Order: sequence, then C-alpha cells, then structure tokens
Amino acid sequence: MVGVEFLETLKEAITAYTGLSPNAFFTVLAAGIAVYYVFSILFGGSPQHQPRPRSFEEDVQPLPPPVQLGEISEEDLKAYDGNDPQKPLLMAIKGQIYDVSQSRMFYGPGGPYALFAGKDASRALAKMSFDDQDLNGDLTGLGAFELDALQDWEYKFMSKYVKVGTIKKPEVAPEASTAAEPTQQTATEPAESPAADPSVPAAHVAESTEAKEEKKETSTTEEAAKDE
Repeated sequence: MVGVEFLETLKEAITAYTGLSPNAFFTVLAAGIAVYYVFSILFGGSPQHQPRPRSFEEDVQPLPPPVQLGEISEEDLKAYDGNDPQKPLLMAIKGQIYDVSQSRMFYGPGGPYALFAGKDASRALAKMSFDDQDLNGDLTGLGAFELDALQDWEYKFMSKYVKVGTIKKPEVAPEASTAAEPTQQTATEPAESPAADPSVPAAHVAESTEAKEEKKETSTTEEAAKDE
C-alpha cells in the first residue's frame, strides 16, 4: 500500500514539475543517459588506457644525506651556493655551516634568499639587509635588537637544518718581536768621544790632549834632525 501511494505521488510530482507524463519523462531520462555514455566512449576514451599522471612526490628526487665538511674557508664555502646541482646548498651563521638543500626554493638560484647561499650571512640576517656589504660574518657595531634577531635565526637553523662544518678563521700574522731593537740600536750607535762622556773628568781629557801634542812635536823635531 505504501509503495503504491509513493508511485502515485511521484507521477503527480513529475507531471506537475516537468509538464510531461511519467512515461515521457522516463523515456527522455533514458535517452539522456544513453547519449552521455556514447559521448564518453567516443571522446573520453577508456579509463584503462589513460596515462597515469605523475605525482609531485615522483617528480622530486630524494635529497642525499648531508656530508660533513669539517673546517673550510669562506672562499671554499662560495662553491656551495647552489649553482652546481651536484653539490649541497650551504649557508653559515656565526661561523657555523648548515646544509639548507631542503629549502632550495628559498636559498637556491632564483629564490628570495639566494644571495645568502655560500656565505656567512650573519650580519645581513641580523640587519635584514640585502646589501652586498652586509653579506659577511662581521658583527661589529650591531645593536641589541639586531643581535636578538640573529639569535632567532640561529635557533631556527639549529632546529631545522643539519650542521656540516665551521668556517676557518683567517690566520693572523704574529707581530714582530721588539726585543732585538735595543741591541741593534746599541750596535749602530757611534762611539762617543771621551769629551762627551760626563763620567770622564775634564782635566784628564785636557792632559791627554797635551800629551798627544807634545808627542807630535817631539816626532817632528826628530825628523828635522835626521834631515840635517
């Protein structure tokens, strides 16, 4: 009884909303479904022969494990700026080198922070500067706010990236010893005359001078006597 009432209600609704008799309505509906399947077969192709789209994970190659470099110079670090796809992408903060290869879209070529790669960018990160003169590890003259900003960057790198080395500090040439200078000066100083030495009495100097003159006169007299 309930089923019969439902069918009668459905027929009345079809007629009221479509203006068609129930038979005409179901005929049109069947024709529409048949047309849909025909077009799907002719133009859509078989789902079994459609190429399977490659997923994003298949396009991305897995990153090699970070390689520990130890202590390298700033000049050597420049070779890891991302231009060589066979080398890891490295960046340093406060002399500590991190492998940022997983964030190549940011630090690799064409990325917004690409100019930081292959360098110790401590000063630039502290000042949030993109000037070439700030792309170094010199922290001289930075204020408390800038040092706090740099500390936040360092914490972020320590938690997200693997540390692979440190930057070798440039060797400072030892200062020349000044211990030998007094000896050299003493050796090159001219000998002072007895007259200039205050420790020699003036009378003794005068007597020496007179003795030399007398000796010279005696020698002259002797030579004259021999000539005669």
